[in-house]
Amino acid sequence: MSNKLTECSNCNQHFEAYYPYCPYCGQKAQDDLTLGVLFNNTISNYFSVDARFFRSFMPLMFKPGYLAKKFIEGKRLLYLHPAQFYLFVSVVFFFLFSFVSREQTAELNKELQKTLKSETAKVVVDSVAERKKDSLERVKLRKTLYDNQFLTGMKDKEIDSIVNVKDLTKKEVNFGFNEDKIDSLIRIDAPDTEIYKVMGLNPDAGVFKRKLYSQILKFYKSRDGGNVLKAFYDTIPIALFFLLPLFALILKLLYYKKGAYANHLVFSFYFFSYLFTVFSILVICDLIWENFPGWITLLVTLSTFFYLFLAVKRFYQQGWFLSFLKTSLTTFIFISLIIPSAAIIIGFFAFLYY
Repeated sequence: MSNKLTECSNCNQHFEAYYPYCPYCGQKAQDDLTLGVLFNNTISNYFSVDARFFRSFMPLMFKPGYLAKKFIEGKRLLYLHPAQFYLFVSVVFFFLFSFVSREQTAELNKELQKTLKSETAKVVVDSVAERKKDSLERVKLRKTLYDNQFLTGMKDKEIDSIVNVKDLTKKEVNFGFNEDKIDSLIRIDAPDTEIYKVMGLNPDAGVFKRKLYSQILKFYKSRDGGNVLKAFYDTIPIALFFLLPLFALILKLLYYKKGAYANHLVFSFYFFSYLFTVFSILVICDLIWENFPGWITLLVTLSTFFYLFLAVKRFYQQGWFLSFLKTSLTTFIFISLIIPSAAIIIGFFAFLYY
């Protein structure tokens, strides 16, 4: 007597009903859609957090270049795929970083609101309490800017010039137009078109320039610079999809005889996975330790260069001197040229579309 047959809802093949999975495509025989099934499939398909992740984690952290080398050699099922590893740790990092960025955007909005002109006399900062408050604000600002150097690409001198302005609590910001006239028009609810004229917008200006003036006026009215910063942070994950291939392109140019571009891309995926893992740990420390020492962050950040150096040495199998030279050149090009250019472009578009 033959066993009862059932039909697979995925491939429409018939098989004996006692099989828990379809022998043709592998889908579960009784796979009713529930919330549990939905989210389990999402995690399984897109993050693949299985034994391969834990098997890959220790080599990623403590054996620079090892995973990329093994992947190129053909061992592609033993360890987590480089793109999957990168996707997973980047999502974790930006989730953790969202807690820090939320605090920073709120603080920036709070500080910028102080620049709104008061209709009364200007406040003169002369008390000891205010000076102490000013000093504390400078310390906080300096720490925030230093902690996010790897994202903004700002140099130490640029940070110092921002922090050491003569009056951090100054009540006005120079926008480059007659603010008194603008304030008067805003108070009487004048149309934006009239305000644009006072700001200096030419009536024949194009769409792009009108959009720029619109955003400047929007910012002037609300001083919501924190939202601009938030838009900047939100754009970074997208930008990294362009920055990572550019990093791989630099390696390809320096090691043009060391295989196809895909090989350098594999190396870059694993290296960026390492970076996101390290920075995730730093963010966690900063969240649970209120006064987390900045020198530790700086030391760990600098250590990533030596990690890259060792990874390059192992993966490309060149001498110590050549490996160090090419690592230094790669780091210089990426940090000095590509990241600052990307930061400017991201910041500009963040301002236009926040």
